[in-house]
Amino acid sequence: MTASSPPQTPDLDGFVFGNFETMTFYPTDRLALFIDGANLYSAAKGLGFDIDYRKLLEEFRKRGVLIRAYYYTALVEDEEYSPIRPLVDWLDYNGYSLVTKAARQYTDSQGRKRWRGDMDVEIAVDMMEMAAGGGDHLVLFSGDGDFRALVEAVQRRGARVTVVSTVKSQPPMASDDLRRQADNFVDLADLADIIGRPSRLPRFIQESRSERRHHHEDEHEDGPEADAEA
Repeated sequence: MTASSPPQTPDLDGFVFGNFETMTFYPTDRLALFIDGANLYSAAKGLGFDIDYRKLLEEFRKRGVLIRAYYYTALVEDEEYSPIRPLVDWLDYNGYSLVTKAARQYTDSQGRKRWRGDMDVEIAVDMMEMAAGGGDHLVLFSGDGDFRALVEAVQRRGARVTVVSTVKSQPPMASDDLRRQADNFVDLADLADIIGRPSRLPRFIQESRSERRHHHEDEHEDGPEADAEA
């Protein structure tokens, strides 16, 4: 009599965070990322780090079959230099699908010129199309409560939705309604060591820190050193 083999279970892969929370992916999952650029930037800034978009893409490519990584942002037109333009150009050449539109100018109550660019409609259209086209797991990088109904509609089409934002910033960036609706919620703070890098500081602060670090290394030759990627 031969011993029977134990039942096979599907392989799981996932990020393990504090409090033993797990964001689980199946290796055969068709994944898509939907990054609300302005919202993710504000969340990371509130937590004191920058997003390393190369690491972000590499990490999710390990977790399943990554179909698309969308990045949404509004751009100010007719300006000689836009601070976001270098990032947008880099993303466009390095595996991201850029969705942009012109920002609208308005004047605030103090008479100052401001810019507004809402990408909610573009995100909603792309997520619905991805769910209808066979996406298994959609990851939304935004805490905007306006997306709650969108997440529910995507789930009705059979896709799982993970929301990545934060409740650990002041004020919290993630809507309670959106967190409850999502299949999984991951706090961006718990991803800092995986997809983050130190926040860029003004040069005089960087130089001051560099001097202190070199002084420390002279005293402790094998001290740790961590430089942010350019």
